Amino acid sequence: MNLGGLNLGDLMKQAQQAQEQMQHVQSELKHRTVTADAGAGMVTAVVTGTQELLSITIDPSIIKPDEAQMLQDLVLAAVNKALQESREMAEAELKKLTSFLPKIPGLPF
Repeated sequence: MNLGGLNLGDLMKQAQQAQEQMQHVQSELKHRTVTADAGAGMVTAVVTGTQELLSITIDPSIIKPDEAQMLQDLVLAAVNKALQESREMAEAELKKLTSFLPKIPGLPF
């Protein structure tokens, strides 16, 4: 079927291929990681491409009873930075898959 120059069959085939590719990328993102740090490396967080926090590493030299608030702030900063980088990585991968689609208002890609 041809709708104003668009072949519906081809469009459906492309949509199915894009869906399969998205599923593959989502699976792949589970195995990819980003690492971010705060406090010049005193706190490091590792997160997957699906925003799962895998680990937090804290330099033992900074753990002092009177610095608990600083430690909490550094952990929060490192986790948020890693999650942001993970979201950006996932967005970049999904944009690659949807580059052939026309821009549709309201869709994130």
